[in-house]
Amino acid sequence: MHELDPLDVDRDVPGAVAARLSSLLGPRREQAAATDPVFAADLADRVADFALGGGRLMRPQLLWWGFRGAGGGSAAAPAALGAAAALELIQTCALIHDDVMDGAPLRRGRPAVHAALDGQYGGPRRPACGGFGSAAAVLAGDLALVWADDAFGESVLGLPAAPRAAAEWRTMRTEMVAGQYLDLLGQVTGVRSPDRAQRTAVLKTALYSVGRPLALGATLADAPEALVRALHEAGRSAGLAFQLHDDLQGAFGDPGALGKPVGGDLRDGKPTYLLAVARQRCERSGDRAGLRLLDEVAGSPDAAPQEVARLLDLLVDCGARELVARRVGELCEQGVAALAQAGLPPQAEARITLLFRSACAPAPPPAPPPPGGAVRPGPVLTGEAR
Repeated sequence: MHELDPLDVDRDVPGAVAARLSSLLGPRREQAAATDPVFAADLADRVADFALGGGRLMRPQLLWWGFRGAGGGSAAAPAALGAAAALELIQTCALIHDDVMDGAPLRRGRPAVHAALDGQYGGPRRPACGGFGSAAAVLAGDLALVWADDAFGESVLGLPAAPRAAAEWRTMRTEMVAGQYLDLLGQVTGVRSPDRAQRTAVLKTALYSVGRPLALGATLADAPEALVRALHEAGRSAGLAFQLHDDLQGAFGDPGALGKPVGGDLRDGKPTYLLAVARQRCERSGDRAGLRLLDEVAGSPDAAPQEVARLLDLLVDCGARELVARRVGELCEQGVAALAQAGLPPQAEARITLLFRSACAPAPPPAPPPPGGAVRPGPVLTGEAR
């Protein structure tokens, strides 16, 4: 790779990550086309377009600024930028699979991958493992994961910190899968403890989205373990705030801004902290009608809009919405305070702080995809957790 000036990346981290991602996906598209043109058009190109088509690149930005904050310079900059691009492919895998598991029809204001595939080939014949679109989308997510691992390994090859970085990468992937499993498990077991909901949120989002990217960036800079741990813990608090805020947005947000319908988590009965707190408050106050409403609507895919509206009213009236919103603010400020104690250079601390706070702000309307699928996201990020 040609020499990379980290100061150039500092000026536009999202643009640099998007360009690196585009360059690494080009050869993979070509390889897929040589393997089979139908596979390339239906899956490989969809995965590449998804990765390039509208993500906010929060995780890659955090990785880069963790790297720069820990003193990363020119020698390791190509590895850090490559790892940041690989991280966005992990996110592509997670979102494609997440939409399958949730049965979500939309992502970023457009049909989810499984919905698009069903629309292309919908028909009466179904594979043994389920609907065609869902089965094919699982393969698309797997392809994104394979590409992510390949890109990460190629990027850090030969770097002195490569073994430590690989350990962070492995741990991050395992935590992400564990969190997703706990999320699914909570839906079928009905476990409704706020502590369990928070544990799921930590694994599913807080560490994977914020704590590990920061730690991975610092590790690539060969930072001392104490600094890596400090960034990890600051990110854990801010990342938990990010997920709890996303739960609020999923219930009370603007569908146009989010690029997907609201109320889906309520209908799916996801074990969110918001619902767990509402149940706990109803139990403590003896609100039997509220508990009955939670039982009847949360986890009911066919719940009518007016029933969901009644549940939303309950979340407000019982104080759950206010309590969770307050918790979001507290956790975000805890993360900012912990970051301030890490001793980072001012620019890196300021950029990470901005990312922490913008992750818990209302999501902006999604921009339409430009011609060719490539995007140049802005520097301030909000919204979408998974």
